[in-house]
Amino acid sequence: MGPKRPGRNRRSPVKSLLLHGTLILASLIAIGPIAWVLLSSLKPGYAIQSSELTLFRDTTLANYSYVLTSTNFPRWFLNSVIVAAFTMAIGIFFSATTGYAVSRFNFPGRRPLMMVFLVTQMFPVAILIVPIYTIMARLGLINTMPALIIAYLTIAVPFCAWMLKGYFDSIPTSLDEAAALDGCGPFATFWKVVLPLARPAVAVTAFYTFLTAWGEVAYASAFIQTDNRFTLAYGLQQFVPQFNPQWEYLTAAAVLVTLPAGVVFFFAQRHLVSGLTAGGTKG
Repeated sequence: MGPKRPGRNRRSPVKSLLLHGTLILASLIAIGPIAWVLLSSLKPGYAIQSSELTLFRDTTLANYSYVLTSTNFPRWFLNSVIVAAFTMAIGIFFSATTGYAVSRFNFPGRRPLMMVFLVTQMFPVAILIVPIYTIMARLGLINTMPALIIAYLTIAVPFCAWMLKGYFDSIPTSLDEAAALDGCGPFATFWKVVLPLARPAVAVTAFYTFLTAWGEVAYASAFIQTDNRFTLAYGLQQFVPQFNPQWEYLTAAAVLVTLPAGVVFFFAQRHLVSGLTAGGTKG
């Protein structure tokens, strides 16, 4: 009989209590603001601004009814869906093809190209707004959806291309060689063989590009000028005027804004961990 394996060290009651207490506290800190927004969206305005703290007070759905029927929220929602959908679709295509090309082909300027992708992530949005605005103005795209889509692609594509490049590096090149022997060209190999294997990374890319377009405010406030072209994130500012903030409508709209992002996360979440970690296995 071999030597007895040492059992797992059991935590002392004090350590276990401290660990679980810390986890509970961290969970409450994370969930607290979300719960406050949700509960506030069900209260009238005077209850939110009251100095008396209550979880439920005069619960009502009137805030949601007002936002959906008496404001331009449905139009803002449609604008955000259009911008986010096109940003996600175009961003996935450019990121995947760029990442595959850099991963599989050795061409002049390959390494400088990847360095450019990294350098672009160093600049804050505030610096990039002016040159991008100048370009959009010369193209006549100010106050249009294409202006936002192009601007969001400049944020999403460099990061996603770098991430997908790392994931493609983890896929054996022998699969490409086998596909070439079967008569597949480079694009057919990418589309039929490599891309299906990269679904976890593509899911992460889709989630990131969607959130980039869904919740961005700076470019929207710079490029969009009329109410009927607002996106959701920018439109929410209309509920916080300088002298009379309408917190009841803002919280209701904020809850509605998070629902599509939650749906996208629900479908992408099973791929998120594997997609984020697999690309780090190979340089």
